[in-house]
Amino acid sequence: MDQLEGKVAVVTGGGSGIGRAVATQLADAGMHVVVADVQEDALDATVAALVGAGHRAIGVRTDVSDGESVQALADAAIAEFGAVHVVHNNAGVGVGGPIWTHTERDWEWVLGVNLWGVIHGIRVFVPIMLEQGGPAHVVNTASMAGLISVPYLGAYNVSKHGVVTLSETLHRDLRLAGSEIGVSVLCPGLVATNIFESQRNRPADLTDDGRATGLSALLEGAGESRATEDAIGSFGQVLSPDEVGAVVVDAVRTDRFYVLTHPDTTRTLVRTRLDDVVEARHPSPLRA
Repeated sequence: MDQLEGKVAVVTGGGSGIGRAVATQLADAGMHVVVADVQEDALDATVAALVGAGHRAIGVRTDVSDGESVQALADAAIAEFGAVHVVHNNAGVGVGGPIWTHTERDWEWVLGVNLWGVIHGIRVFVPIMLEQGGPAHVVNTASMAGLISVPYLGAYNVSKHGVVTLSETLHRDLRLAGSEIGVSVLCPGLVATNIFESQRNRPADLTDDGRATGLSALLEGAGESRATEDAIGSFGQVLSPDEVGAVVVDAVRTDRFYVLTHPDTTRTLVRTRLDDVVEARHPSPLRA
């Protein structure tokens, strides 16, 4: 989808981090942008920055784990701009710690945002794109943790592996339907975002007892576990959201499916994992 000017983009988790960078760079490319986020102050700040830079943009507070909220986001986008051409299902959260310590609420929260958020985005927006016809593009944010399995990140790994297979299936289904809608799955390594503080937006009814369950628990675990320290190191150098945003916009323009922010590291780790599968051996240590 190389022609972006005058088209409409919807970006969830757009109040900060990768989402804000993607929303800004799509706007710079001439797109009208609908920014969605559950955190209103961050949402308002992003929209104000876009409008202040001369772009057409609106903000819609959205809980992506709630299908009705995602439908309301789509309704607002259509009401304002009349069409949707790019959807980036990007909102994400995480918990850390040994997988047996994840509570039911931990699982519900992480899967609700990371996996159901993408499911709702596909379910709501793809029919709109199919009905309007013409080129369009869906970007789903997974993670390097959607291609490998990192210690202390059980719920996060499960959610992101789910996003990868959702995206692969969506791509195949759309091709069989003869659609012009492209699909990309973003699998970043370490990026300087606020995801390690995602507990700030955790709903009260899904909050646990004050345990160290955020992704900060992964970093705490690294001090005690060489395996976890190796895993963190395997994610490569820390990139800025703007660097990742540029990669995403390029993937939309060139219709690239797998979007890897740390390609050399990712290829090494994925090849090792696939060798483990083919050789039917225990999972290897995560070392790039």
